[in-house]
Amino acid sequence: MSCICQRPGQMDIRRGVVSLATGAGAVYLLYKAIKAGIKCQPPFCSASPICIARECPRPGERARPQEVPIPQVSVWGGCLGLAIERERHGRDSGELRRLLNSLECKQDAYTKSMILHSITRCVYLLESEASTCTNDDVTLVGSMLDDKDNSVKIQALNTLKAFSGIRKFRLKIQEHAIKVLELISTIWDSELHIAGLRLLNNFPLPDFVHPQLRRVMPALVEILQSDYILAQVQAIRLLSTLAQKNDLLYDILNCHVHSNFLNLFQSTQPGSLLFEVLVFAERLSEGRSSPHYRAVKWHYNEQSLHEALFGDDSRLADRLLALVIHPEEDVQIQACKVIVSLQCPQDVGIRPSCPPSHSCFNNGE
Repeated sequence: MSCICQRPGQMDIRRGVVSLATGAGAVYLLYKAIKAGIKCQPPFCSASPICIARECPRPGERARPQEVPIPQVSVWGGCLGLAIERERHGRDSGELRRLLNSLECKQDAYTKSMILHSITRCVYLLESEASTCTNDDVTLVGSMLDDKDNSVKIQALNTLKAFSGIRKFRLKIQEHAIKVLELISTIWDSELHIAGLRLLNNFPLPDFVHPQLRRVMPALVEILQSDYILAQVQAIRLLSTLAQKNDLLYDILNCHVHSNFLNLFQSTQPGSLLFEVLVFAERLSEGRSSPHYRAVKWHYNEQSLHEALFGDDSRLADRLLALVIHPEEDVQIQACKVIVSLQCPQDVGIRPSCPPSHSCFNNGE
């Protein structure tokens, strides 16, 4: 078999031709993709709820049987894009209303999830259309929290969060707070925890929810100790808010925690989580030092959050001192704030000095 030798000039020409052909092919494929998105016409989208909720199959998921011809284009790049363009010109596309109407029809779990996902996008992006929705629409979305499928519940929680950004819907959404707390405390699903806690962190919780909060407090503290950082951050943000409520502070402090709870204060934890944990510790320290709280003699169980943070055998002081030299400035500052709150009670303004008996730090530190 003979070897065919080519001169350097000929090889350069061949490489140039191949590169040109490859580049042209890529441009042509890009053109076809853009053209496919433009071809999505509004009348076709409104023809079927299934079309409205269309999505390409997720990774690892088989394509679903199609009841009508569905172009493989996401809502984001197709009809929703046209709806946004219409809103920019002051015209109501009707896309959000069609989606809400389709949600009233009987659908399978997959389709309901996709419809809710599309509604969430519309609420965020079509502000004028979202503001024309009614409390009945919010109630309809809230009813999806009773669905048997967790994916539908998660998408419904995301949609409610989107609606909670519109002030007039907040009171109606607050009515679902007890249901959301029930889901968070009875279903161990990280994605559901994140969606539910993000919703609860997006508006003030009314006082009528406090009895339910007391019941689910152990579950919230358990989520805080899980290994899923996004869920931990959302749980601790909610707990930090609740720690400022006088009638809930003891319920939080008396919650059972794992023996390694203080690992949350290790410098190896992500900065975002560390910062939130330190804010939580500061709120608890301020709350337990307030005259209102100190007026009662509280009793805590041996494995309580109070004992882990403020008990005689707590190693919190060592963790805080290590965090003062943390690479992230926000963490450093917040660690110092916790140290100050531990040293001085909240009513320090009426005292000549901060009594050392309330401190977790030894006099020599």
